[in-house]
Amino acid sequence: MIYFDNSATTRPFKEVLDSFVKVSSEFFGNPSSLHGLGLEAEKLLTQARSQVANLLSVKPTEIYFTSGGTESNNLAIKGTAMLHKNKGRHLILSSVEHPSVRGAMEQLKMLGFDITYLPADHTGRVNLEDVKASIQKNTILVSVMQVNNEVGTIQPIAEIGKLLKHYPTILFHVDAVQAVGKVPVNLIENGVDLCSFSAHKFHGLKGTGALFIREGVRLDPLLSGGNQEWKVRSGTENVAGAVAMAKALRMTLARSELDLERMKRVKSLLRTGLSRIDDLSINTPLENSAPHILNFSIKGVKAEVLIHTLEQKGIYLSTTSACSSKKQLPSQTLLAMGVPDDLADSAFRISLSYDNTEDEAEKVIVAIEEAAKQLRKVMK
Repeated sequence: MIYFDNSATTRPFKEVLDSFVKVSSEFFGNPSSLHGLGLEAEKLLTQARSQVANLLSVKPTEIYFTSGGTESNNLAIKGTAMLHKNKGRHLILSSVEHPSVRGAMEQLKMLGFDITYLPADHTGRVNLEDVKASIQKNTILVSVMQVNNEVGTIQPIAEIGKLLKHYPTILFHVDAVQAVGKVPVNLIENGVDLCSFSAHKFHGLKGTGALFIREGVRLDPLLSGGNQEWKVRSGTENVAGAVAMAKALRMTLARSELDLERMKRVKSLLRTGLSRIDDLSINTPLENSAPHILNFSIKGVKAEVLIHTLEQKGIYLSTTSACSSKKQLPSQTLLAMGVPDDLADSAFRISLSYDNTEDEAEKVIVAIEEAAKQLRKVMK
């Protein structure tokens, strides 16, 4: 099996699974309970929070555990909007955001908030001048993802953060779900107020994630209940998930230091090889793109058909983001980049892990070329 769909989800590290099982079976107490089992669970939760914070170079009190990227994005966006609606009702996001960001914004629009979508250039990158021009007196939030989940474009987070320092009433939210372990995540240095993470994107477990909330920033909670996570995210904490997430983050960052250059070589090999295939165009920009994502289109080939053809050969890749792939609609990200409808409708995404090899890349290039030729004959 060749698994090239790591932006959808990654295989959990064995050590991560082991830690989850151990905590679940031996330290199963509710961390809010006063007895010994509860105190043991609370201690593990505190340790996991400190470990995640240290790895991200922030304070433990700035890490709030959630169920993943979608919840973190919704909490950051809706929590900001509802708490600060009396200060302003204008929100800014890029036109190439993840569905969980766009969906949250559209819900707020129905509640009377004003939404501005920043255009993206042909590489999928927003322009700093467009951000500045979009700011109004009543703007309360700017949300821009660090790495695009479909094409891998890296957004100018540092530049946007520097700009927003001149607007102290505007909060800056970053979706860093696809960035962890692939590109530097410098929250304090880049002036980020809110940042979303999802553990299953870096070899942790599904259903676990975190939201960084800079010290001093306040949000309206989405969930009411027992006031866990400092009254921001009620619900009995997933202690085993938090411990597993901390381990996955530590291991991923360690692998990044060792294997990032190899990942870049694998992506480069794929880009060069795929570029030689007839009627294949690369959508991922050569510059300012993450090392693990490569998006391409094949003219005249239906995406879903090619995906299943490759699957029969034990090769797994995807079309758009996993959250949108079953809708069978053209990629909104590619359309925003100016890619023609027919090519946006025949787009594919390869996404790598540190375990993928150059040998696998060479096999996938051959398989894609053969499958494309075969399908073109059938579809004529």
